[in-house]
Amino acid sequence: MNKLGLWAGCLLLLCVAGGCGNAGTKQTEEEKTFTNPLIYADVPDVDVIRVGSDYFMVSTTAHMSPGAPIMHSKDMVNWEIVSYVFDELNESPKNNLEGGNIYSRGQWAASLRYHDGTFYVSFGTGNKSYLYATKNPFGKWEKKLVIDEYLHDASMLFDDDGRIFLAYGARHIRIIEFKEDLSGIKEDGLNVEVIPGEPKGLLEGTHMYKFGGKYYLTLIWWPEGGIRTQLCFRSDRIEGPYEMKTILSDDMGYEGYGVAQGCFIDTDKGDWYAMLFQDHEAVGRVPVLMPCRWENGWPMLGDEKGKVPLTMEKPVQGYAKKGGLVVSDEFSYEENKLGLTWQWNHNPDNALWSVTERPGYLRLKTGRVVQNLFEARNTLTQRTEGPQCAGAVALDVRNMKDGDRCGLAVFCSEPGTLTVVKENSDKCLVMTDRGIEKERIPFSQDYIYLKVVCDFMTDDALFYYSLDGKDWKQLGERFHMIFSMAHFTGNKFALFNYATKTAGGYVDVDYFHYESPSEVGLKEHVQR
Repeated sequence: MNKLGLWAGCLLLLCVAGGCGNAGTKQTEEEKTFTNPLIYADVPDVDVIRVGSDYFMVSTTAHMSPGAPIMHSKDMVNWEIVSYVFDELNESPKNNLEGGNIYSRGQWAASLRYHDGTFYVSFGTGNKSYLYATKNPFGKWEKKLVIDEYLHDASMLFDDDGRIFLAYGARHIRIIEFKEDLSGIKEDGLNVEVIPGEPKGLLEGTHMYKFGGKYYLTLIWWPEGGIRTQLCFRSDRIEGPYEMKTILSDDMGYEGYGVAQGCFIDTDKGDWYAMLFQDHEAVGRVPVLMPCRWENGWPMLGDEKGKVPLTMEKPVQGYAKKGGLVVSDEFSYEENKLGLTWQWNHNPDNALWSVTERPGYLRLKTGRVVQNLFEARNTLTQRTEGPQCAGAVALDVRNMKDGDRCGLAVFCSEPGTLTVVKENSDKCLVMTDRGIEKERIPFSQDYIYLKVVCDFMTDDALFYYSLDGKDWKQLGERFHMIFSMAHFTGNKFALFNYATKTAGGYVDVDYFHYESPSEVGLKEHVQR
């Protein structure tokens, strides 16, 4: 089944059920079920834990700041961001877009753990590895350890005897041991290769556990000529030897895109689930929730036929609160801070943005001359969501300088943009596709309204403008979105402002209005 057919079928189910919910959640009157993907947005490399009746999840956000979002749920289905592990990474000037960039680098594949009243997150960046901790996952995190080595896709384990281990690697998986106080790697501790590159093909995304006295490693495997597959290894001893079993090989009808890499989760009633993810091209990599059943000591994933259900009951019933990973914003803040759904492209320059200088507006100032959007500081982003969504902004552009560029983008390594261009005393609006101009119009007023509609059933987007916020006209051509490892993130809404001639200008963003999948084009898709 192709992408359009699969999601048209899912949308029809949603419509018949009586409406759509947030990020893939199927709403019935009693809200007892959900549809996969669980979150139809870029939330990759997930790790989920349960603490009492609360669930916490961490994900990859690469070069974005703040990074390593911590999400909370009561039912494993509806999630909201409650904190970030760090505000900024400062490994080099490139984190600040100075002398280069860290696209496709940054924070990757974190491990989330809870032990003796403390939450821990470890992750690598391609250069170094980090360990953060907190007593309160809704608050601030503290940096505990920096290792001057990249430990790829690492996973922590607090063993019953007080020892602390870390499994990591690509193809060749090693387990090493922390010092008891987590101040570093234990020099005379365990250091052993437990999976020596077999089976052949990609092996990474390690998650390490101990269940029933046995040690488990679960990894993604991508066999030559096959799809992404989930493997599990188990042993009576942490150092091995480990035996192996395939626990999931399924693409949910989305041909060639296997569901893999993730974690096991239990409920306080003893039921088991797994959260993995699936590549979904332009929107990014989307989380998928499925049953986990134990068979002869192996955690087998999916239904009894080894297939991921498209629709299933919520693991925990009785919670009606909806999450939201993408939201509208009127920029009405008493303090100079933004909502948790926003992330900057790279580290921001905090002297050049404000939501308090002009109350009710986000002010974006230019601080240096750059050549293009990829070099621009203080580009502000939110995720997009499938199957279809839209974002609109209102801009006050009266304080732009000659050569300034501001606007709304569908941002990835090959972006589409709707840009206000200031040239001398004239202003025009330009739609570009991967930097190539497709159409421009002049305008003279100080306020302008921009909008983009993203359709992830076709991976196409359309740009619109309005002079009054009511009458919208399309500008330019249909823009085809892609996913590329050059950035390794899904397409995002992006608000930008940068100078190409003289720094010091600014724009004021009145609002960002988001239309979720339940609000954009559902009937149109179902009728196709």
